Amino acid sequence: MRLSKKQFEFKIGSMIYFVGTFGFICGFFFGQLLLLKILKNVSHDELLNNKALQWKYGSLNWLVAVLTAACAVWLYSYYFL
Repeated sequence: MRLSKKQFEFKIGSMIYFVGTFGFICGFFFGQLLLLKILKNVSHDELLNNKALQWKYGSLNWLVAVLTAACAVWLYSYYFL
């Protein structure tokens, strides 16, 4: 059974959303693991009270998640489109 061009584009388009979402979730998880390793010696009180640490490492986690999602989408489009 052959797919029409419109059906094929719908399958590819919906799949890229799945790949991007999966990449974002995996990147967020990887960012949390990275923060766990980096912040191993920082006390809980220091994390709560030091705003510079909150912004620095909070942004790092989101940056890792977004970059992983972008890489997943790029890899999918490179190999499957």
